Amino acid sequence: MQHSKLVVVQSYGSRPEADLAKCTLEGTGIQAMIQGDTAGGMWEPLACSGAGFKILVRKEDVTEARDALTPPKDAGELLDADFPPDHDTHPPWRWFT
Repeated sequence: MQHSKLVVVQSYGSRPEADLAKCTLEGTGIQAMIQGDTAGGMWEPLACSGAGFKILVRKEDVTEARDALTPPKDAGELLDADFPPDHDTHPPWRWFT
């Protein structure tokens, strides 16, 4: 296996966000790793106060990784379909006014 340069594709402020991004990439077949200075896992706030948690991928996977981590432009439309707008102009606590 040839050695490849690792590139940061995204940074996150918390470990759970970085874990979700890593799982998303691995689900699409892109190998990824998380880099964050947490003093050996003993002090997570150290990473949160600095550069955060960085997602690293191979240089040749950068474009595909960024595409996988970018939400679709019509994501708002998908949410609107699942959660129709509330057409009630009066909240329940104002029914009697």
